[in-house]
Amino acid sequence: MKALSDEKIREFDLGGLTYLRPLQDPAGEWYYALNYPDGDLYEAEEIHAEGGALAGSLFYLLRYPDGEVIKPLERKADTVIGEPVYYGGVISFPSVDFTDGMIRIWRFSCSGRTLREAAALPLSSVKDCYNLRLHEHPLTLSRQPNDGSFELLWPERKTFAVRPTESFFHRDGRRLFFGDWKEDPDYREETVIRDAETGEELERLPGDITVMPNGELWHLKGLAPDDF
Repeated sequence: MKALSDEKIREFDLGGLTYLRPLQDPAGEWYYALNYPDGDLYEAEEIHAEGGALAGSLFYLLRYPDGEVIKPLERKADTVIGEPVYYGGVISFPSVDFTDGMIRIWRFSCSGRTLREAAALPLSSVKDCYNLRLHEHPLTLSRQPNDGSFELLWPERKTFAVRPTESFFHRDGRRLFFGDWKEDPDYREETVIRDAETGEELERLPGDITVMPNGELWHLKGLAPDDF
């Protein structure tokens, strides 16, 4: 058996970051490394509100197989970056600058290697950063408080009620997909599809849906309540 030192190992220095995550890229080319020295967006917000200093997020993109390393946004004190998403050759991610009080949405072109600011929202326009996330497609910024409500923040602004057990995971045009769980008394999972304009429940499917890298939705059919 070969020793690990005999294997072909490529070394990367990402300022101490040691964990790489894949993006939902159909070609499997793009990965990212992102740290949270101050916790997630909500935790960082609490630290800043209490007068604490924020080191800011360190964020890298890596391309396979050539190993190209890209730092799309320089690290900045009091600025925290949220999870990135991939769609159509563009990697998008949110950042929150707690010094100037702005939420920004960034778009990185994988082909042009360019970064542009797609939108900027006042931080004061949201109650807090709890469950503040980007989703595709179209590109959407949402927030889901722990109070049975759901908020679309950008590009449109909507708020409607959902079940406390529902969790938003995907957008396809006007269709919003939520995972829901029930225990009555047996545990089961369902998928709820809602209208983005009204919040109306359009369909409820037994089982779970997984979003594949090519955008397909794979539905793992669960049992209906009467089948338990």
